Amino acid sequence: MKFSVFQLSRQGGRATNEDRMGYAYTRDACLFVLADGMGGHPQGEVAAQIAIQTAALKFQNEAKPTLPDVGAFLSSVVMVAHEQILRYAAARGMADAPRTTLAVAIVQDGQVRWVHCGDSRVYLVRNSKLLARTRDHSYRELRDAMGTTDAVNRNVLFTCLGSPARPMYDVSNAMTLDSGDRIMLCSDGLWDALDDKAIVQVLSHQRVSQAVPTLVEMALRKAGGNSDNVTAVAMQWETPGIPDATEGEAVDTGTDDTFASTIQTDEFETGDNFLDEEAIERSIAEINETIRRTAARKAQG
Repeated sequence: MKFSVFQLSRQGGRATNEDRMGYAYTRDACLFVLADGMGGHPQGEVAAQIAIQTAALKFQNEAKPTLPDVGAFLSSVVMVAHEQILRYAAARGMADAPRTTLAVAIVQDGQVRWVHCGDSRVYLVRNSKLLARTRDHSYRELRDAMGTTDAVNRNVLFTCLGSPARPMYDVSNAMTLDSGDRIMLCSDGLWDALDDKAIVQVLSHQRVSQAVPTLVEMALRKAGGNSDNVTAVAMQWETPGIPDATEGEAVDTGTDDTFASTIQTDEFETGDNFLDEEAIERSIAEINETIRRTAARKAQG
């Protein structure tokens, strides 16, 4: 399995950077994840960190070297991360839990699937065209879909991880990848400053090692001093024939059972050793059983 990958996060005009991103891979599967901690609530960066660490740990535990059920994995990542954020808040007696968006993509068996909750996006670009992108869980996106002109605040989401309500999320269908396809996960600091046409243009005509820094810098310049955090992780699928690949950008997962990740799952950047693998595994088992029962009921009609 061969792909090129690049990731970058910039603080912009905010006091802190609450975005988190990373990727991990085995011989036959790879995970890309991005979370945007939400302002207006405490410790958004912690919620984002919990979300990406939970995804990475779950991927490491279940991809042996492939995931047995990608759709179930994506669904349970959202719910397990949500539960871990609530547990973190409860353990500290927090009246308001940290909150975050989440976008996760899995590439396996030459196909990609993703899940998202909130307004962090996934883009799939092929042959200079936007093949697919996620639709934000925001009131502005609902307004646009309904064709109304009601005034809404684009920053208002109707779902996220860490809220008292059960998070809503969308899991995509599997899409077969062609050589040269680009997949990008990004926070709203990028896509709110740049329209889809500009994003597709840059992703299509530059290697990801160039496209990601270009897009991040474009977003920062356009947003100016009030820029949000701007974060993106992008991959290009099977590109052995493209020359001048930047060292460290191209990944050949080889034939062994090595697991590699840019996401540390042992402790937070703050040094808070919070993640409890046993608790996560219990949550995973409970959620997987719920998903299994729901699927069984639907199959019975």
